Amino acid sequence: MYFPKAERYEHMTYRRCGRSGILLPAVSLGLWHNFGGVDSMENSRAMLRRAFDLGITHIDLANNYGPPYGSAEETFGRVMKLDLAPHRDELIISTKAGYDMWPGPYGNWGSRKYLLSSLDQSLRRMGLAYVDIFYHHRPDPETPLEESMGALDQAVRSGKALYAGISNYPPDRTAEATAILRRQGTPFLIHQFAYSMFRRTPEDGLLQTLSDEGIGGIAFSPLAQGLLSDRYLEGIPADSRAARPRAFLRPKDVDEAHVSQARALNELAKTRGQSLAQMALAWVLRSPAVTSVLVGTSRVEQMDQDFATLQNLDFSTDELRKIENILARVSGTSSHIA
Repeated sequence: MYFPKAERYEHMTYRRCGRSGILLPAVSLGLWHNFGGVDSMENSRAMLRRAFDLGITHIDLANNYGPPYGSAEETFGRVMKLDLAPHRDELIISTKAGYDMWPGPYGNWGSRKYLLSSLDQSLRRMGLAYVDIFYHHRPDPETPLEESMGALDQAVRSGKALYAGISNYPPDRTAEATAILRRQGTPFLIHQFAYSMFRRTPEDGLLQTLSDEGIGGIAFSPLAQGLLSDRYLEGIPADSRAARPRAFLRPKDVDEAHVSQARALNELAKTRGQSLAQMALAWVLRSPAVTSVLVGTSRVEQMDQDFATLQNLDFSTDELRKIENILARVSGTSSHIA
């Protein structure tokens, strides 16, 4: 039987999510990878238990996380039932819909039918009565934004979600979605976006929009799928993410230019008493618009390492200048690496 550590809230840093009443842990756990039906249930369970013991109260999912689709939610549902159900009110659980999920014209994008049907399926897989955050996972170029935001509003009004969120929206569409949700009186909590030293697109207006609107921000892929860690400093390991078929980090992304940058950043991280991954997480968290970073781990030890980031979140002006100089060595740092 699982008994969480009594001191689990003593060392985690919690940050205000926009202008809401919600505090999120600075480090949140994402179940995008390593929690699917093809992965070890015992390892997934161990990572979720360790996360809660560390005060990581936010668990992030989506309908098609796996593989196969839906299986990450099923894994989480089993761990919830076995270990975490008594602590439901201590957790922020989020899920999303917007990418391909089931065959036919109603299993993708942003229609009211797809979003609300998907939420019902997600709740069944996880064995939950509600999620804390329900996201539209990406903007739909064909469906009116009012319809997609109306579905989020309905999800909240039905009691199946407490807050609405959006993901992967550009600044202009974010402002439009905010205005619609505000008119509806929908509690719009958070925007989830890719952000790292190697993907700085959010700096082109999105971070400012979130600050102006009082919306929280949570960054996924803050380590650029592992490229901002020590995994690829000497090439592509056989068991790494880049070596897997259909990986989001492709072998061609692990090029000499970015590996050279990572090596230089690694040397700077050493002077801070951190690993490269820890410095990269701290760098993303330096932005006032970023409430939390989503980490994806494959073993318990990685979670402990990511948690240790919180011991040093501050940067000197000189350190930030050195980071900018390193990143400037390659023109247009890798905006394509999620």
